[in-house]
Amino acid sequence: MKAGIIGSGSWATAMAKILTDNGKQINWWIRSEETIRYMQQRHHNKHYLTSVYFDTNLIQLSKDLAAVVAASDVLVLAVPSAFLEEVLLQLPADALQGKKVINAIKGLVPGANQLINEYLGDIFNLPLEQYFTITGPCHAEEVANEKLSYLTFSGLEEDAAQQMADMFSNSYLQTIVNNDVIGVQLAAVLKNIYALGAGIAHGLDYGDNFLSVYITNCFREMQQFLETYGQDQEAPIAEHNYNASAYLGDLLVTCYSLHSRNRTFGNMIGKGYSVKSAQLELNMIAEGYYASKCLKEMNEQVGAYMPVAQAVFSILWQHQNAAEAFLALEKGFI
Repeated sequence: MKAGIIGSGSWATAMAKILTDNGKQINWWIRSEETIRYMQQRHHNKHYLTSVYFDTNLIQLSKDLAAVVAASDVLVLAVPSAFLEEVLLQLPADALQGKKVINAIKGLVPGANQLINEYLGDIFNLPLEQYFTITGPCHAEEVANEKLSYLTFSGLEEDAAQQMADMFSNSYLQTIVNNDVIGVQLAAVLKNIYALGAGIAHGLDYGDNFLSVYITNCFREMQQFLETYGQDQEAPIAEHNYNASAYLGDLLVTCYSLHSRNRTFGNMIGKGYSVKSAQLELNMIAEGYYASKCLKEMNEQVGAYMPVAQAVFSILWQHQNAAEAFLALEKGFI
């Protein structure tokens, strides 16, 4: 199977590295013609993971999205969720017919407040059986340095998910499979929101003792949301051990790691930056910012008790004073 990668950021670049290190031929959609020319001449992405050099004989670079999709059996979606609709609207409604899609986006489709599989099902009639999602504690920067990382591949059928996982597995990437395709996506959305809050706490000068209590309460809140969400859904969340790396592990690394753009974004907010200033300073997308609003609106239907997620939303979107919001959270933690 030939893979096509859609996106040119750090995670897309990490995906390309993994696949080409495994000797896979890939098609790679990049929006910028200038970036394509640079990579063809210099063999690396000058904007992201600049230490990674590619064998360009294994890569077909193109800004023609339809051509990349047509030439690929498996598509890896690796653009920020906020831009997914804009990118995919270039495609006809039957473009994904017969394709397998691997979602590498840890976010919701803004506006529609949909999981990526729901959006693809509505717009491209993609069956859930042909959809897979990857989650877990796996920063692109550590993939670039070939530090051992773990990714969970989720699909309705674990044998099919294993086939996708086998394309990526190598000496520095361990792969795990499960069938909780809905739950892992929601957990990935939530951990970005909580990591943003962890950064805010750090910016407010809270210490490690508080942060450990904060993350413990975030994990409890995540479990409660997943359990509440799964009660009335047509595609319910599968029963899984939430202590696994796709849930707890991803939450921990995103809240603690200096590689985490959500934590970095939150840290700036805690130090007094405006949202706009923090976005300009970061110069990358912090998925938790958009996810906090989507999740707030989604939870109006779900009805889970989510004080941490609500506090992050209030700080980012309603201009609540961060110190006051965290002071209120302190009193409810256990």
